[in-house]
Amino acid sequence: MASGGAVREVGSKAELDAAVAGARAAAVHFWAGWCEASKQMDEVFAHLAVDFPHAAFLRVEAEEQPEISEAYGVSAVPYFVFCKEGKTVDTLEGANPASLANKVAKIAGPASVAESAVPASLGVAAGPAVLEKVQELAQRNGSSGAEVPNSDGLPDSLNKRLEQLVNSHPVFLFMKGTPEQPRCGFSRKVVDILKKEGVDFGSFDILMDNDVREGMKKFSNWPTFPQLYCKGELVGGCDIVVAMHDTGELKDVFEEHNIPLKPQGSKSVEAVEPEAPTGKGGVVSEPVGLTDAQKARLDSLVKSSPVMVFIKGSPEEPKCGFSGKLVHILKQENIPFSSFDILSDDEVRQGLKIFSNWPSYPQLYINGELVGGSDIVMEMHKSGELKKVLSEKGIVPKETLEERLKALISSAPVMLFMKGTPDAPRCGFSSKVVNALKKEGISFGSFDILSDEEVRQGLKTYSNWPTFPQLYYKSELIGGCDIILEMEKSGELKSTLSE
Repeated sequence: MASGGAVREVGSKAELDAAVAGARAAAVHFWAGWCEASKQMDEVFAHLAVDFPHAAFLRVEAEEQPEISEAYGVSAVPYFVFCKEGKTVDTLEGANPASLANKVAKIAGPASVAESAVPASLGVAAGPAVLEKVQELAQRNGSSGAEVPNSDGLPDSLNKRLEQLVNSHPVFLFMKGTPEQPRCGFSRKVVDILKKEGVDFGSFDILMDNDVREGMKKFSNWPTFPQLYCKGELVGGCDIVVAMHDTGELKDVFEEHNIPLKPQGSKSVEAVEPEAPTGKGGVVSEPVGLTDAQKARLDSLVKSSPVMVFIKGSPEEPKCGFSGKLVHILKQENIPFSSFDILSDDEVRQGLKIFSNWPSYPQLYINGELVGGSDIVMEMHKSGELKKVLSEKGIVPKETLEERLKALISSAPVMLFMKGTPDAPRCGFSSKVVNALKKEGISFGSFDILSDEEVRQGLKTYSNWPTFPQLYYKSELIGGCDIILEMEKSGELKSTLSE
């Protein structure tokens, strides 16, 4: 079923499956109302629906349709899925109008349409801002393939653009979000520090431009964000900026570079970047609209556990795909964490949006500081940044069962896993092995498997030995009761355990 020039909102997985199956070509936009990039891309999406009336254009509100989001592996918005003859053939993550237009043309139109990332009717129907964005990005994407990358592996045009950005203001910050609305806790922290230092600064929201986001990683040889520049030179990321601020070194750097410092609380000038949105230099306000009691409760909640996640549902039964992904990541990192079901308390659900200045869920906090939502945490997990941050904050991964078993087995040269203790065995077989070891004058460590069911069952799998007692020497399994008694009888036991 074609769109006929309109975008259709989808309310269930069954509805989406039927729409995709019934269309020769279909494009699906996963969006969220709180995401500015989603809104911008939705304008382009709507105009593309007019240009390609024989394709189906479908919209899914990602957080409200967790079953669909989970099925299509959606972890960030905006996200697009492109289907032909009922099968997914391509995807696109992020705000890239030119790529969106080209991918739609590829599945729905002739090659002549695909050659231009700006279909004809877009010039008639689109507003100036949308047209300008599509043309700008289409031109950049179209030329990048013909350019020879420089030594950083970046096209010359992108490299020049990045140089212009880092030099556009004496102090410039590449961050997630804007100074007024940071989209990650680390960006927020650097903004707060710049405010305290009293410096004017420009900023760039890397979530709005994937070319800049990926390009800056190579340009600066720095894999994460935020990134702070002073007079075109990289100062560092969040941890470095925090450390320099704490020691007073950051102020020294600004003074050495003749950066004017204003009294704390003075308003910074607006940073204007002609090619893409930038933020203003940094004022972050205290939460407003909350009573002191509400603030105190929320502050207590975010600090109630070293790692605290606010999700829809529970870790065992998440009620949204984004919450499920975040929980899965924390489990993969083997991190102990606590959670709060925001569906169970609307006061917390609404209040935390104001308290954290973060409009959606899930929200992850480490030591009371906001890290971000599902998309940011997933990116940090993939890059290894999450593990690094957790380590720096003193959050140690839980010991896995295998790690625990290895540690127990190696805790003594001769180690016996038995029922009971050497002084009070709780089964005849354990008692016989204890007596054999004592008779041979062999000192040994022991563990009562009746005291820990996890160790009891885990060791059966780890050793591939189904019964107890189990005797280990230098972390190697010797055997159970029958083998130990045979070795004692033949005189092998003492020599084997003394090698």
